[in-house]
Amino acid sequence: MRPCTQPLRSPAMRCEVVAVGTELLLGQIVDTNSAVIGERLAASGIDSYFQVKVGDNLDRATTAVRDALARSDAVIVTGGLGPTHDDLTRNVLAAVMGVELERDEALVDVIRGMFAARGRTMPDNNLLQADVPRGAIVIPQTRGTAPGLICPVESVDADGHPITKVVYAMPGVPHEMAEMLERAVLPDLLARRGGTEAIVSRTLRTWGDSESGLAERLVEPIAELEASHRATIALLASGVEGIKVRVTAKGADTTAARRSVDEVADELRTRLGSIVFAEDDASMESVVLDLLRARQRTLAVAESMTGGMITARLTEVAGASEVVRGGVVSYASEVKWSLLDVPEGPVVSDVAARAMADGVRRLLGADVGLSITGVAGPAPQDDRAPGTVFVGYAIGEVVEAKQLSLFGDRARIRAYATISALDVLRRTLEAEQMA
Repeated sequence: MRPCTQPLRSPAMRCEVVAVGTELLLGQIVDTNSAVIGERLAASGIDSYFQVKVGDNLDRATTAVRDALARSDAVIVTGGLGPTHDDLTRNVLAAVMGVELERDEALVDVIRGMFAARGRTMPDNNLLQADVPRGAIVIPQTRGTAPGLICPVESVDADGHPITKVVYAMPGVPHEMAEMLERAVLPDLLARRGGTEAIVSRTLRTWGDSESGLAERLVEPIAELEASHRATIALLASGVEGIKVRVTAKGADTTAARRSVDEVADELRTRLGSIVFAEDDASMESVVLDLLRARQRTLAVAESMTGGMITARLTEVAGASEVVRGGVVSYASEVKWSLLDVPEGPVVSDVAARAMADGVRRLLGADVGLSITGVAGPAPQDDRAPGTVFVGYAIGEVVEAKQLSLFGDRARIRAYATISALDVLRRTLEAEQMA
């Protein structure tokens, strides 16, 4: 595969996304691919104004791709590259290019070899994946059997001058698509865009304020940045992962763009204070583990309403075993009383949360105890309304609890409670560090 070095449009470029698959229209599969592609295009400074979903129909899919090309410089198609009768993306691209499909025997050997390496015989219908529109460039696969395609499409600009636009085709399997996007499609797009301008982003991850509340806090810096063009700010609501504040800047080179981003992000971090818990890809649980690891402390968790969700999030992080001693799911009141030495009585209370944190710390021989008890709903418990949550923590001689009021259905309350409990511990450890 060779990337194109002939720029389509410098420095601006527009790229659309077309997701192919009837299952997307029926809601049987959620289209995460378009979201990932859109995010990566934005981070790369490539404008994307339209995303389209279309079923497995040759005529409609061909129309969708042609319409997208009429509006933009490039189109990324995901899905429809499999070996079955309804995988029509190759045929769509051949129609858009005005060429025939040709079987690539080198691809046949590659696909056959993939099956042989797994001790399997290749079904004949996999030969369809070696059919390539004449003039297209093959993007080799590294994770599956469906290769991607780079398809040049001849067109004319507004003045009637000939130009070459491009359509990229990638598999619909998310991990195959994401790897191919980073390895081949984005580098080729950036080469076609031309220019040397660099675009850099930095994302602050927050928990503890609403999207509207966060927007109100940032009215002044957003207005200043719009006037100065130093950078842009985007708020990205991410459900139970909080709200992301993405800062993006352009510069003559990466160093200049990074300098602008860092200046603005540092200003925002100071303005937002403790609701910023991490940056970029770091998670709440990884931050908590890092804070504990830096102090050479171990952690034990006692959970009631979350049923092990906190411990699960912590242990999903590689290296968590250095910190996490274990967890106790004390769902029944009797387990809290007998195993964790919680005083008999109401278990949705600050008293119970404190006792759970201290009890699990002693039981598992940890330095720090974290606990949660509350009402997930739908019915009240101990005269407490759904969403009433108590988070306890035991650190050294300090054994405290914090009450939270959460909203939503049962699933949301449990998910919000999980990250909120970790946030309580995170803030406590950071405050201790600064004391």
